Amino acid sequence: MNSSNEIIIDDTTLRDGEQTAGVVFSKREKIAIARMLDSIGVGEIECGIPAMGAEEQASIRDLVDLGLNARLITWNRALVPEIKASIACGVQAVDISLSVSDQMIVHKLRKDHDAVKEQLKVALGFAKRHNLYVSVGGEDASRADLGFLVELMEITRSLGGDRFRFCDTLGIMDPFTMFDKVTFLRQAVPEVDIEVHTHNDLGMATANAIAGVRAGAKFVNTTINGLGERAGNAALEEVVMGLKHACGVETGIDTHRFREMSLFVAKASDRPLSVSKPVVGSRVFAHESGLHADGVIKDPHNYEGFDPAEVGLTRSIVIGKHSGTGGLIERYRGLGIIVGRKLAEPLLELARATACRRKRDLSNRELMDIYLENETLLKAA
Repeated sequence: MNSSNEIIIDDTTLRDGEQTAGVVFSKREKIAIARMLDSIGVGEIECGIPAMGAEEQASIRDLVDLGLNARLITWNRALVPEIKASIACGVQAVDISLSVSDQMIVHKLRKDHDAVKEQLKVALGFAKRHNLYVSVGGEDASRADLGFLVELMEITRSLGGDRFRFCDTLGIMDPFTMFDKVTFLRQAVPEVDIEVHTHNDLGMATANAIAGVRAGAKFVNTTINGLGERAGNAALEEVVMGLKHACGVETGIDTHRFREMSLFVAKASDRPLSVSKPVVGSRVFAHESGLHADGVIKDPHNYEGFDPAEVGLTRSIVIGKHSGTGGLIERYRGLGIIVGRKLAEPLLELARATACRRKRDLSNRELMDIYLENETLLKAA
């Protein structure tokens, strides 16, 4: 696996994220997202598709004019006119995409391997003559013949291409296969860096992205909240925290703004953030069951893999059907009420009954009402 300082996040919220069906970011929103990504240390931002026309090109130029530290890269088909449009926008880096699986070469392009190789030579040669940093994007690489991918990577190497993007375009891979294929390609053409681009159709985008990194990929594509075509892409916040806490790999990303960024993008995309969204959901650090709440109160490490403050969240103790006395005592303590174990037991019965009746956990106001309405009776008992 690459060392941590070699792993570069290439976030594509502004390109693949905006390709989510029905999502459109305004100019103001694009600028805000780009600035947020830059501020937390994202190394590269895929910022749009110049071939879409004048409005998209103007938007990309606005991002170039921000003077961000992150490298801006545009997405293009491997066609000279599209690369020219990117150059006109002022970017210094391009992704040039080709369909590389037999399925797409035959049934979408109506071409053959030789035609695809020739297309790559022409497009890549043009881009390098114009001193561009070039990522060669292998659309549907996960279904492509590995030998053919090696041929394309050899062409990339020979013409000075900077990396090869291994795309699981349909989101059909598993992490074990991703690891094996990226390992094979790394060993076959070690001079060419690999980037992994994963989709979430089977719910494995984050796992596949991390597997690709562990196999030696230097670049990894993400989107904020996992936005993207169909079921989306690997989520920035999940990939970064997964690498850090599951793999012990630091990416250099400042994670403290993750919650803030996720909420902004959720609003801008009109895609509400699930309360249980991994890493940034409002309830991923909410503890209800008696055993878990008691354990967290004693030591958060008992039931939390990382400090919620790392991603801009806070812990909460929830009172509901499964709560225990420890959690109830802690919630009342937070309300300024000291409740002993003897009083907590009947209060808990009342709280559980109320939660069951209302089919949800209880608010501070409801807990106060239960206490005040029954204080005299409970103390007398």
